[in-house]
Parts: sequence; C-alpha cells; structure tokens
Amino acid sequence: MTADPVSRPPFPAPARRRCAPHLVIIAMLLGLPLGGCSFDLGSWGSSDDKPKPAATAEKPAADTITPQDVNSARDHTTRAQVLARSGKFDEAMAEFEQALAADPYNIQALYGRALIYQGRGQHQQAIDDFTAASGLSPQKAEPLVGRATSYLALDKAKQAASDLDEAVQADPGNVAAWSTRGQAYERLGDKAKAAASYNRALALRPGDGNARSGLARTGG
Repeated sequence: MTADPVSRPPFPAPARRRCAPHLVIIAMLLGLPLGGCSFDLGSWGSSDDKPKPAATAEKPAADTITPQDVNSARDHTTRAQVLARSGKFDEAMAEFEQALAADPYNIQALYGRALIYQGRGQHQQAIDDFTAASGLSPQKAEPLVGRATSYLALDKAKQAASDLDEAVQADPGNVAAWSTRGQAYERLGDKAKAAASYNRALALRPGDGNARSGLARTGG
C-alpha cells in the first residue's frame, strides 16, 4: 500500500531514539521495558535449562558445550549487563561476544547483544540475535517485540505486525507489545487494529504517551 507521507507516523526515527544508548541506560536503571529494550532477563532462567536448537555450521552441537562453558558464559553475560548499565557499550559487547563464544545458546547474551546492535542502528544483526533468542524461548514476548522494533526501523511493517500478534498472545499484559503493535498496524493503514492496540496499551498503562498520541492519530 502507499502511505500519505504527511500522515504516516514517523516510526523509524522514534524507534532508534527509544533504543538509543542513553535511553536504554535509563530503562535499565529503572527496571522498565522501553520498546522491548530492557536488559533484565533474570526471570528467563539459565540458558542451560532451555531446549537447544539443532546444531548448525556456525554453532557447536549442544552436547559439546561443557558445564564450564555454561558457567563462563554466565559470568561474561553478568559482566556485560553491568557494563551496559554503566553505558560502556563497547565493553559490554565484547563480554557478550565472549559469552556466546563459550555458549552460543545463552539467551541473555543473545538478547543483550541484540539490544546493543539495535541501539547502534544495526538492525539486521539485531534481528538475527532476537530470532535466535526467540527460538530458544518461544513463549517470551520480549525478543518478538525487539525484533518487531527493528523490522519497523527497516520499514518492514508486515513482518513487525506478525511478530507483535504473536507477542501479545504470549504476554497479553506486555504494554510495549501492544503499543508497538499499534504502530505496526498504523503503518499498514489498519486504523481499527492500531486503535485497538493503543487502547489495550493505555488500559495497561494509562500514562503511556506513545499509545495516547497513536490513539489520537488513529481516531480511537
């Protein structure tokens, strides 16, 4: 479809701003989700109790990863998260890389690296890591919201909407999923679905400014 360049919501720039490094730091320090951009994955559990995907040419088989590798990956991931909270993103990225070298199936490292990629505007790399994290934890909304945010930044609203449909089913109480879903459907020209999504976001968090402005645009 063709969109009116005047009325089309300016998503790509806000998407980058929401995941810009200084705002990610604020979100992490406050423990708040920000467009899916939160490093706090503690509730996901450890990577070694997740089902392992089939081995690929790039990744070692799961049964070749030792307990020492898993522990090393956890240590590197913990250090990376501390560094990220301090705004030391280059150093955090290096720690995430070391974590994934030890255990390529560490969900927290994949997700954390994806957020840094996203904050740098490297959206295809972010999508790849969000995809891997989602494959390891398919019932979690966060990697889907993160991937959708990068899809929208790349002007791929259809793919984003599909991810967000799945995300709100996985976690109906996820405000970021509903708000971002509203943006995706707004981009697709489906004002009814967009308004319904913004309404759900506002029902969950009445002060959500993005959802409120989106609702005003879509006439909900």
